[in-house]
Amino acid sequence: MKTRYLTSIILLFFLTHGLSASFYNVKDFGARGNGKTPDSHAINDAIEKAASAGGGTVYFPAGTYLSYSIRLKSNITLFFDNGAVLLAAYPEKNRGYDAPEPNEFSAYQDFGHSHWQNSLIWGIGLENITITGTGLINGEGLSREESRLPGVGNKAISLKLCKNVTISNISLLRCGHFALLATGVDNLTIHNVKVDTNRDGFDIDCCRNVRISDCSVNSPWDDAIVLKSSYALGFFRDTENVTITNCFVSGYDRGTMLDGTFLREEPQAPDHDFVTGRIKFGTESSGGFKNITITNCIFERCRGLALETVDGGSLEDVTISNITMRDIVNAPIFLRLGARLRSPEGTPPGKMSRITISNLNIYNADSRFSSIISGIPGHYIDDVTLNNIRIVYQGGGTKEEAEIIPPENENQYPEPSMFGSIPASGFFIRHTRNIKLNNVAVKFLNPDYRPLIWASDVQGLKIHDLDTDMEAGVETFKLTNVDHFEMHHCEKLVTK
Repeated sequence: MKTRYLTSIILLFFLTHGLSASFYNVKDFGARGNGKTPDSHAINDAIEKAASAGGGTVYFPAGTYLSYSIRLKSNITLFFDNGAVLLAAYPEKNRGYDAPEPNEFSAYQDFGHSHWQNSLIWGIGLENITITGTGLINGEGLSREESRLPGVGNKAISLKLCKNVTISNISLLRCGHFALLATGVDNLTIHNVKVDTNRDGFDIDCCRNVRISDCSVNSPWDDAIVLKSSYALGFFRDTENVTITNCFVSGYDRGTMLDGTFLREEPQAPDHDFVTGRIKFGTESSGGFKNITITNCIFERCRGLALETVDGGSLEDVTISNITMRDIVNAPIFLRLGARLRSPEGTPPGKMSRITISNLNIYNADSRFSSIISGIPGHYIDDVTLNNIRIVYQGGGTKEEAEIIPPENENQYPEPSMFGSIPASGFFIRHTRNIKLNNVAVKFLNPDYRPLIWASDVQGLKIHDLDTDMEAGVETFKLTNVDHFEMHHCEKLVTK
């Protein structure tokens, strides 16, 4: 409310103090706002006019603006007033979105990550960009797949090698494959944005100094907020200095977060592994992830927290705290160091180290995959601390599943289901060093007959204050090739 009030005051000040020349109403440039006639030319003319004057605010009053590609310029604000809808048009014969630009490095990441111009709103090499207001961006005409057909757009907002970017207060609906793809963007602020979309919400790729706060992202078919570090720019670049705070992520049916119905009728993402909607690092991970904190976030009806580096990048110095999860459809905690290595030839496997995850409360988590911390032979996940963790799993694991030795699958796409059924009911830990579990409680809604903690090829495992309600006679620990195992103050190990 305060943000809307302040924005309205600022707008009124400019319009009533003779400074309206810095505002460019798209209707003054021929936009009709009737939702039927494409307004792309008028919108782009307004942007060009503002840019030629050194910058300004391109203003969208109430109305529905059917549009193809909008080309941003430096020093431009797009302001969508209450009742303003930017509606992505469907491609037609001889009319569509800008073509994807050539990229000689497209072999190292998906098509969608390799191009920017085939978008509803795009900018390359710009600075001082703002997209704001209380209106709506509706990507109805965008492809939710990675279409290579001429004239097709597959992203709502796409930015490459930009700096000083703010996106605030707007809502985005059905945004194709990405609501936002930001690649190589420095000083990026995303605040109070609501996204209810088909596929990815925010893709933050090779970006530095990023602040994401007070956002709600519903994305049943893909990830809600995902940090990446692809090779799309043609060089290695870390995603670093990122904060994500006070956010809600979920996997409800498309469109039902914004309309407040929160339906659960769509059971599957395209990979047929139930809904998605989570916060994730990876999959693209040629570069690394450094200096990142996530705090005060809620996961609901979605997959769990996933930290993945599989293409050679290093994932280091991450702090995650104060997270509540409910109705989690796979592993609530998934840390994976792998060797897919979709990077230039000769790139070695990366590293994962110095990660602290604290104050997690998780209820009704799918038990098939427990929680997973897994490197690969010769490449260890190192120095991970889990503090004050409470997980209530669905349970249901069998004695037969307790005997499974999951495959390594070093070069596969990282997802908890990559290992098949897991022989642990609480934590599966493999190829790690210096893992600490402090004040961890694991409970079950139904009996589970797998060991609580299954560990193999582990150098240093310390457990302090572990609480569980496992079935009588079930092993608490199954340890193979584990050096320096310590357990303290675990009197709360309860059996029924």
